[in-house]
Amino acid sequence: MKKLKKVLLTTSLSGALIASAGLGTYSWFTSETNASGELKTGVLEINNGEDIGEALFEGEQFAPSQLEYGNWVSLSNTGDMDAHLKATYHHAVDKASLDKYAVGYMAMKYTVQPGQDVYEDSKIALDKLFNGTTNERAALANAPEGVELSAKVLSEEEVTSGEILLGEGSEDDFWELEEGQYIDIMVAVKLDESAGNEYQGVTYEANLNVIAKQTDNGATYGDEE
Repeated sequence: MKKLKKVLLTTSLSGALIASAGLGTYSWFTSETNASGELKTGVLEINNGEDIGEALFEGEQFAPSQLEYGNWVSLSNTGDMDAHLKATYHHAVDKASLDKYAVGYMAMKYTVQPGQDVYEDSKIALDKLFNGTTNERAALANAPEGVELSAKVLSEEEVTSGEILLGEGSEDDFWELEEGQYIDIMVAVKLDESAGNEYQGVTYEANLNVIAKQTDNGATYGDEE
């Protein structure tokens, strides 16, 4: 009987301890929430990061007094960030000098490409600039809705320098290109009628270099210290 009582007592105590331990598993009311996210860098890209396939010029038998129109070449913002462009035109001749050359350009900025008549009218306007029959302001006045024009016949000093800054976005908002925008540019060259025989067989070579940078203050083109 004594052994039975001890067993029953031990069993009762074990049950009580288990019950006490069970009471300790209850907790206070709680609530929980989380937040997450990700941050991706933008893409600064002109013409898909590739060189322009169209040649600036495709002309032969160029002679004094003639005005040679180049091809329209296109700059497009293919990234997802606005960009400031720096457009620099380099040119040289293999003999003689640049003194007898005149250079000008017409550029148009748009989101929706205009019709072919706008390109033809722009060539006529540039021709008038070369001939001095109009000024830059008048040449740009006929831009259709949704198209912004920029045009200039370069000074003799600019031409003979061999390196000409056509535009820079931080200084001229025409050269600021938003996502999905385009700038088409056409360069024209004229050889003065006073160019003599030393200009026969001369090769005129040109290159248009365009660099893009962020529009943020302090951003550089990578060629600046």
